[in-house]
Amino acid sequence: MLLRISLFIAILAGLGAGGLAYYEVSNQIPALVAQRTAEHDAKVDKTNQLNATNRVLKATLAKLSDTEQQLADTQADRDKAVARADAQSKRADDLADKLATATQAKEDAENALAAYKSTDLTPEQIIKLGKQLKDANAEIAAITSEKGVISRHAASLQAKLNQLIGVTPTIELPADLRGKVVVVDPKWDFVVLNIGDKEGVLQDGELLVSRDGKLVAKVIVRSVQGDRCIANVVPGWKLGEMFEGDDVTPAHPAS
Repeated sequence: MLLRISLFIAILAGLGAGGLAYYEVSNQIPALVAQRTAEHDAKVDKTNQLNATNRVLKATLAKLSDTEQQLADTQADRDKAVARADAQSKRADDLADKLATATQAKEDAENALAAYKSTDLTPEQIIKLGKQLKDANAEIAAITSEKGVISRHAASLQAKLNQLIGVTPTIELPADLRGKVVVVDPKWDFVVLNIGDKEGVLQDGELLVSRDGKLVAKVIVRSVQGDRCIANVVPGWKLGEMFEGDDVTPAHPAS
């Protein structure tokens, strides 16, 4: 009997607990449904906002692309305009130079014409005078050249005469005389130079041999040809070895 009573009490307690649980669950379901609905609506709103933002972004990107293309087109047009302006400027400068040249030529022609008119000479007389002037210049050049040859020959004869009579004066060479060593014989201490009678070199004339501005030796001319001469080292004046290409200048330049 006691067992039955205990079992009945347990059944009643179970039913009470189940009813209480059902009651609590039935009260929570609406709240859960409302929460789910709210979360769903919020998700839908976020999705709509995201879609709207994406549409705005796409429109902005398309506008930016159009703007970049317009900028590129504008830059290309600007470059073309600058190139055309440069070409026009260069053409204007060329025309200005040509105009200046033509103006100067016109002035020169006018001056020549005025000078011609002031002479009261005929064209034939002008041509004749021009030929006479040309012939006179040629004659002067020939006389000057011959005078140089005679002067060099006289100096050479004087040097030989001095040698014969035992006089050893200082031989002066042209102050602007410049030459190079072309052959060196270290055994016999003589050199061949690329200057000779045409440049005014005289026998027994002394020359300084230098390299990079430093004196190497002093030589004395022993034989002179038209465009060559041979010289020996003056005793006691060999300060270093001579080489082809060394510079030579007068030791006693004429004043």
